Amino acid sequence: MGRYAADQQISVNGVSLHYAVEGSGHPVVLIHGNGESHDIFDVEIAQLAEAGYSVYAPDSRGHGANPPMNEYHYMDMAEDVFQFIRALGLDRPYFYGHSDGGIIGLLLEINHPGTLSKMAISGTNLRPEGLREDFLREWADSNRNSPNPLVTLMLTEPDIDPESLRSITIPVLVTVGSDDLVLPEETRRIVSHLPHARLEIVEGADHGSYIVDSDIMGGMLLRFFEEA
Repeated sequence: MGRYAADQQISVNGVSLHYAVEGSGHPVVLIHGNGESHDIFDVEIAQLAEAGYSVYAPDSRGHGANPPMNEYHYMDMAEDVFQFIRALGLDRPYFYGHSDGGIIGLLLEINHPGTLSKMAISGTNLRPEGLREDFLREWADSNRNSPNPLVTLMLTEPDIDPESLRSITIPVLVTVGSDDLVLPEETRRIVSHLPHARLEIVEGADHGSYIVDSDIMGGMLLRFFEEA
């Protein structure tokens, strides 16, 4: 159990989402990765709330406190977050998405331009082939024997046209660990197609080591959000 309980609930896009909220000030929405929950952001929530932000951290559909589902699609999850933002009346919030959360953020801003004012994404891919081949092979073997709809999602989606990223005109911070699951060329592809993107590589880090139980990502977010 994390430090911040997802004790709030809202119905959006045909599903009910539990979420945690902490702090006061400009809103920040945090979206976790595949098979995770908002609990991975305990350190970041504390850092952002103490710095004067209102932090909203939902559990994605079928994750955390929400009942599991038989099928998942990133477009549905992006629409969930868009409607979450609208339903709560959040005015152009800042956004941070880790892994699948980054995919969701990109799709959200592609489909609903100007919903966010700044976006940060970590360990994000545009298609499954943007992940390490050995990682994909291991999960494909596992899923063949015991199918899991969340693994199926990761193995078959997303399919984001790099050219569509050019429509995202807000500032974007792209971060990746030097030992990440995401291929370096995939990260470069994302950064090169975003008009206002900056890349930060965290040396010695893997996919989540600088995010979970670490203050590194929170510090990067604070610096990014406080830039003019």
